[in-house]
Amino acid sequence: MNKGRIIVIDDDGAMREMVQDFLHSQGFECQTYDLASRAFEDLQKMDLAAIDCVVTDQNMPEMNGVEFTQRMKKLEPEIPVIIMTAYASIDHAIEATRLGAFSYISKPFKLKEFEVTIQRALQLRNLKRENFSLKESVKNGWRFGKMIGKSRLMREVFELVDRVAKAHATVLITGESGTGKELIARAIHDRGPRAAKPFVAINCTAIPDNLLESELFGHVRGSFTGAVGDKMGLFEEANGGTLFLDEIGDLDLNLQAKLLRVLQEKTIKPVGSTKEKTVDVRVLAATHKDLKKAIGDERFREDLYYRLSVLPIHLPALRQRKDDIPILVQHFLEKYSSINGTPLKKVSNQAMQELIDNGWSGNVRELENVIERLVVLTPGDFIEKTDLTPTEYPPSEDFFARATEDWPTIEQLNDRYIDVVLHKTGGRKEKAAHILGINRRTLYRREKEKTC
Repeated sequence: MNKGRIIVIDDDGAMREMVQDFLHSQGFECQTYDLASRAFEDLQKMDLAAIDCVVTDQNMPEMNGVEFTQRMKKLEPEIPVIIMTAYASIDHAIEATRLGAFSYISKPFKLKEFEVTIQRALQLRNLKRENFSLKESVKNGWRFGKMIGKSRLMREVFELVDRVAKAHATVLITGESGTGKELIARAIHDRGPRAAKPFVAINCTAIPDNLLESELFGHVRGSFTGAVGDKMGLFEEANGGTLFLDEIGDLDLNLQAKLLRVLQEKTIKPVGSTKEKTVDVRVLAATHKDLKKAIGDERFREDLYYRLSVLPIHLPALRQRKDDIPILVQHFLEKYSSINGTPLKKVSNQAMQELIDNGWSGNVRELENVIERLVVLTPGDFIEKTDLTPTEYPPSEDFFARATEDWPTIEQLNDRYIDVVLHKTGGRKEKAAHILGINRRTLYRREKEKTC
């Protein structure tokens, strides 16, 4: 079994032969040179993608190990170079690592020590190859609008979106929080005949019931306290285009009846007005709730459900499409490295497997938050499994001690506790609201206020 292809350079024939014999015994293909200058001349003609590692002596005629390393890094920076050096030239080897060599090993060395260094170098080489492959996958093959996915489940969703986009009927998008329902709605709009017209989105949970009707349909001056002028509603703003109603399952029953009428009659009546206005709007709705159960509990109108779900689309949870996690990780690494102006980090195999095995109750949104934190907080170029331990918040039992050490106000302490609960629940507002004993709308309003 060929474990990889290694180039060995040393002007000492006995040393060169010893290293070659050892690498052959370990299952490696080995090509040797007595001079670095000759090796570099040949490497310029080779398929460098097939080279896994270069092992070179430091002190040689014509070109030494440091000079070779500098040229090699320009020729192909992804191939790890290991310097073999006598004690007297260790300073040169250290300089070589500063210039890009993977490592150095002092002569004479134990073969076990040499083997460990080789294995580490090959692990790095393979990791860089995998990261490059992931980057190419994200760049070339697995994008759909602003969504990314190569799994069978997501390809089926993307194919369905392409078919649905050309129609004019209402669409109901279902799926857990954080799965990307608004991104799917935008993709439907962008691929449809209304793409040049407005796309207007509203979260039905984020606005109190008594104001939501005015937001949707508008109002006339004097229709209620504070209505100092006429206001255009979102249906009018979206006229000719698309209106996305997120978290439709939280809509008040009274507003459900009015929405049903708009969908049937294609007209709206602003609050306080006696005149109806005709609108041409394609409605896309989304929810993380089981609307059929809500119908059974008499919290959602059955006739509205069937009016909305003419074309249903269900988004799978992230744990159901684990094949997508590596390319999503790569995408978020690139995104937040660019935003923060930091070098692009790589993820070790063990760390990647840990990310794949995670349950991701908060879905893609939670994964994105984790990767953003890792980009900012991981000190080295590689994200290891040990870096995945949450560090953003202290353990629950230490929270009150730490949160009160600067004598915060009640409001500040309240905010800190809400942040901890949101973090512990992976950003799932319904679960966090249940733990906190508050309405989920409160969390949406808080989020909106923070971004203003």
